[in-house]
Amino acid sequence: MRTMKRGGFILVAAILLALSMSCARTAGPVTTPSLSASDPGWVARTMKKMTLEEKIGQLVTPRFSQAFLSADGDALKEYEGLVRDRGIGGIILSAGEPYETAILLNRLQRLAKVPLLISADLESGTGSKIGGATLFPPLMSLGAAGSEELAYAMGRVTALEARAVGIHQDYAPVVDVNVNPDNPIINTRSVGEDPEYVSRMAVAFVKGAQENGLIATAKHFPGHGDTAVDSHRQLPTITADRARLDKVELLPFKRVIDAGIQSIMTAHLAVPALDPTADLPATLSPAITAGLLRKDMGFKGLIVTDALDMGGVTNAFTPEDSSLRALMAGADVILMPPTPIKVMAYLAEAVRSGRVPMARVDESVRRILEAKARLGLNKYRTVDVDALPFKLGTKANLAQAMKVFEGAATLVKNEGGLLPLAAVGKRIAVFALSSDLGDYHAGQAFVNAMMKKNPGCEAYFADGDTGRESLGEAEAKAAGADAVVFALFSTLRSWKGTVDLDPKHIELVKRVAAGGTPVIVVSFGSPYFLRHFPDVDAYLCMYRNTPQTQEIAARALFGELALKGKLPVSMPGLYPAGHGLTLDKR
Repeated sequence: MRTMKRGGFILVAAILLALSMSCARTAGPVTTPSLSASDPGWVARTMKKMTLEEKIGQLVTPRFSQAFLSADGDALKEYEGLVRDRGIGGIILSAGEPYETAILLNRLQRLAKVPLLISADLESGTGSKIGGATLFPPLMSLGAAGSEELAYAMGRVTALEARAVGIHQDYAPVVDVNVNPDNPIINTRSVGEDPEYVSRMAVAFVKGAQENGLIATAKHFPGHGDTAVDSHRQLPTITADRARLDKVELLPFKRVIDAGIQSIMTAHLAVPALDPTADLPATLSPAITAGLLRKDMGFKGLIVTDALDMGGVTNAFTPEDSSLRALMAGADVILMPPTPIKVMAYLAEAVRSGRVPMARVDESVRRILEAKARLGLNKYRTVDVDALPFKLGTKANLAQAMKVFEGAATLVKNEGGLLPLAAVGKRIAVFALSSDLGDYHAGQAFVNAMMKKNPGCEAYFADGDTGRESLGEAEAKAAGADAVVFALFSTLRSWKGTVDLDPKHIELVKRVAAGGTPVIVVSFGSPYFLRHFPDVDAYLCMYRNTPQTQEIAARALFGELALKGKLPVSMPGLYPAGHGLTLDKR
């Protein structure tokens, strides 16, 4: 090297500089992502070069799985065809692992003529879709913890981890006001039942996300909190009048719009007070989307449909018809049409035939490209895979999530100072009851934690398949216990139709409580479970089933955690929103 001539040094330096520039363009900037001003020049130049089919492609966002895909497999070929040949504008991700996700997205971004807008439902943080990333509890836990600072931190952590794997848009926060205790699909996904409180938490989350480079998406416009029907299965109807809608459902959307939110998702709901057309989903309603949201409320960002493969639209409309109607109603992004290639061909033909004005398409394409430019995708579209271990699930990020998990634990009732439990010298029976079929050991982490704190605990498990006879045998074995703890699980899941408990499990809790043995109920799901058995001695709400909540619940029962959480929703006839007992750490 010492004998290399000056020209050689120049050549090596040039090569190193070229390599560093190449790596920089591949990995993206090393600074924290941010949402900046758009690039009108790039938007105009890109639109000028696009064919009609390419413009239509920008409107469509299908779902991709980011599981490991073989290079010559049919699934990867299908994805590459949609990106390279059909020019889709974006992708919504299902659940996956970080490396598979980042590698797949980098590959697809390099194939795309126009950078892809990658989205995901990260309602509980990036860890809700990406393994190893930070998982937060649902938004109702934020409502119980009552901290706008934690809401901002949740948005910030979600943003930094999402951008690290190549996700640019979060279909969160849910700003629906859950005023219906029987809501089977919103429930704990909502902050609570007070529109102003929901608004404050939502605005804090949005700021945390967007100030750190992630587009936030408020949903489900004009408000899904007062339904008893899952829109994945059928079309719900909101019967409230306009005055109530303005006061409750629409208020959080107004607040996040004022705060600068960049995207809103419409809902598959019939709302006669806003559009009297019979059985017309808001997603397909010009009066609600273009009229109310765009014109009256002044929203200038991206309007995304809820998934068009849901029963709320598929029961009455074909994929082609619903996509056309959504576009004409004012939507920018056609999310998850069941047949994306047919939909794109249908929309292109609709433009050619004059049924859809070219100006309507251009308006949405321009808005989508402007969003991509604000994200910096016109300059950097791929991520640094090697950086993932340093950005996902870090101790600092996990600590922020743990603050929400712990702060949310809500002690609703504690008759006779039953809690905290004694760590030794007591016979405690623990019933882990899951109302979901095939989820027999849903409470295993809770049982393990309880047994560590009191080795004398006796555990019994049941799921939705367990018969009454088996439950009766377990009940008999638990007779004579000093206290019985019921850990209740019922997963909030799309298409399920209910989040309530199995009737057999409700009967069991009531029988044991009537027998005089002290009973503690822990809800690892909906706080509304308490309505079934108001006479139990103690009731603890955890809002979600995760390993974290199960371990925290055991700590709480034995006095190892100070309890400060407050109910974000009321228990009709029992407790108002804001109720919650404090219990100091032992």
